Order: sequence, then C-alpha cells, then structure tokens
Amino acid sequence: MAAAPPSYCFVAFPPCSKDGLVVFGKNSARPRDEVQEVVYFAAAAHDPGSKVECTYIEIEQVPKTHAVVLSKPSWLWGAEMGANEHGVCVANEAVVTREPASESEALLGMDLVRLGLERGATAKEALDVIVALLEEHGQGGNYFEDGSSCHTFQSAFLIVDRSEAWILETSGKYWAAEKITEGVKCICNQLSLTTKLDAEHPELRNYVRSQGWWNGDSDFNFSEVFSIADDHLACCSGRESLEKQGGDVSAQAMIDVLRDKDSGVCVDSESFLTTASIVSVLPQDPSFPCVHYFTGTPDPSRSIFKPFIFVDDVKLVPKVVSPSFGNDDPAKKIPRFQEKPDRRHELYKAHEWARSLLENDQDKGQKLMRIMLDLEKQGLEAMEDILTRTEVLDPAEVVDLFYDCVDTELKFFK
Repeated sequence: MAAAPPSYCFVAFPPCSKDGLVVFGKNSARPRDEVQEVVYFAAAAHDPGSKVECTYIEIEQVPKTHAVVLSKPSWLWGAEMGANEHGVCVANEAVVTREPASESEALLGMDLVRLGLERGATAKEALDVIVALLEEHGQGGNYFEDGSSCHTFQSAFLIVDRSEAWILETSGKYWAAEKITEGVKCICNQLSLTTKLDAEHPELRNYVRSQGWWNGDSDFNFSEVFSIADDHLACCSGRESLEKQGGDVSAQAMIDVLRDKDSGVCVDSESFLTTASIVSVLPQDPSFPCVHYFTGTPDPSRSIFKPFIFVDDVKLVPKVVSPSFGNDDPAKKIPRFQEKPDRRHELYKAHEWARSLLENDQDKGQKLMRIMLDLEKQGLEAMEDILTRTEVLDPAEVVDLFYDCVDTELKFFK
C-alpha cells in the first residue's frame, strides 16, 4: 500500500490567534517534480442540465458557482487547497485507512476541495457539498500523474470559514466530522478524529459493525476503527510551535511553521516535496476582507508568500498558470499518463533558476533570498494595514495585488 504524502494543514482561532483573526495554512506535499499552478475562476451562472468535467468523471453542474482561487497540481481539475469569495478555505490530505482506496475513476479528494469551494458559502455548506458528492459519486482513481502505477488514497479535509472549522475524514463513502471554534488544530496524512464527532454518515456505525471492526460495546473512536495499526496516535509536528505563540498566531507565525524543515512540516524527501503552500487570514469581523497568501512554487523555505484578495474584475496572473494541452493532454487520454508534458509556468521556471543559484553560489543566493523575504515582509505589512484600518477597502487598490507581487518577484529573479 502506497504511503500517503505527508502534507500538513493548520488552523488557529482566537484566543490563540491575534486581533480576532482566523489563520489557516497548508503545505502541499506531492511528487517532487509535480508543478502547482495558482488559478482564479470568477463566479458563474450555469445553464440547467449542464455538466462539469472533473479530473476523471463528469457530474451535474449547479446553477451558480462562487469565485475561487486555487493552488492545484496542473494536470488535474481539482485543487490541493484554495479559498472562495465568501471566506471559505478548504485543503485536503491523502490518508490510508483499513478500507482499500478504489482504483476505479471517480472523484478525487482534490476535486472535492474545488467543488466544496465552488458550491459552499460557509464551512458547513462546503462540508455538506463534499459528503453529498461522496455519497453520489464515490472517490477513487490515481492521485499522481503516473502511468506505471495507480496511487490511490482516501481523503481528509480541513474546511474553515470566519467563525468555525470542520475536520472531515473519509473512508470510501463513509465519513465523520468534528467542529472547531477555538484553539489550534492540525491535520496531516493520518486520521485524527477520535470520539468527539459532531456529524457523521448515517450508516457509519452499522457499516463498521458489519465489517467486524467495532462491536458497539466501547466508545466509537473513528481513528481507532479505521486506521491501520496505531499510526493515528502522533499527527502533528508544528502544532506545538503555533501553541507556543500564545495569543499571537499571525500570518507570519503560520508562514514560519510552514517553512520549518526540522519539524518535518516542510517536506523535502527523496519521494516528496512541499510543492506549494497557502496561508489565509480570515477576520472574524465580516467588514474586513480575507487575505490569502500563495507561493505558487515549491519549498516555502525558498519561496515567498504573495497576497490575494477577492474583488470584482481581479487581474488574472498567467505567469503562475501552466500551459494548457486541451484534449491532447496525456492526463485526459486513455490509457492515461503515457507521457509527461512540460507543465512548468513562468514563475516556476524562474524559481528553478533561483534554486540553482542558491545551490551553486551561496553568497549571491543568500543575497537574493534576503531581497525576496524583504519583498514578502512589505506585502505582509501592507495587508496588516488593510486589516487594521477603519475605512472600507477600495477594490481598485487590490485588483492588481497578486499580479503585481508575482511580476515583482519575476523581475528580481531576472
């Protein structure tokens, strides 16, 4: 059974986070050579009876989808993580359970991230969307762009809005969820739910009884019932780092945790790399905008986090979008993945050059990193100003925000 990539997701609520902010973060650990792009899709109305083509299957479209910004492996339809215009953030984790994941093509966990964001205006709505689609279409298919082997996993999700978060863990179509409204929570590539379940599949307990996994005499513990051996016991490096911040978890504190290689949160192993990262700041006061920071490049310890704010007519950023191959894409042809096209976008290529500089000329590389981190700091400070000022944000002020940050980063590389 394939090992699930060790990604980490975090959320911090007051009183652990500062200034009435909810702070969300994720490192996406994926195969080392996979490219992630950052894409924006505007809100849209859809004709009755229309369909949406996900990674492997087509499903019914809904009448209206919300605006979303996504960090996604460029070969698939779904996303590893992202946010929508209503201040909902969703990230997923590949997990292994005692129920083998299906190789039959269905919805991927990453498709469910995007569908939850496009269709849910609150964290609970996104959860309801995901579990309904899981019931109707199931989950399955190859998680990686690999023609030689099918890597299948079950899914866990962290779903967050301005007032609450839900940890949703699944095995096949069965699921359970816990609601969070305070403190710090982390999920990774292991099951974490135990006996505090605030919602669950109506047939969950009958099903596990029928499998002989639980006799009904003891407390129902989701992780113990569904985990293989005891791998559910120690999930989260990084949570302690956030808890040590006292009541001061901020965007910067979350970024620092995501950059930490010693704790294992920033993955850089033979098989897997943190291929992209996100940090989102969701003010509990809805009169303030949510700010979402994306790297769009691998390894947050040598990437910078660039801010994005939802406004009408936000400027698109083609330099972080991978080339499109249309129906000729090997991910869309059957048999799939018979070749791997070059999916690198412009920022990814510039980042590769910077990495070789860091490795081959340490003085120049470190000087470049200092410049980049200073650029990031300016962005963080500008966003902090927006989140603390009394006057209402003028959309014109941020319509080019993410575009300008990517453009400036590229100029420094050149």
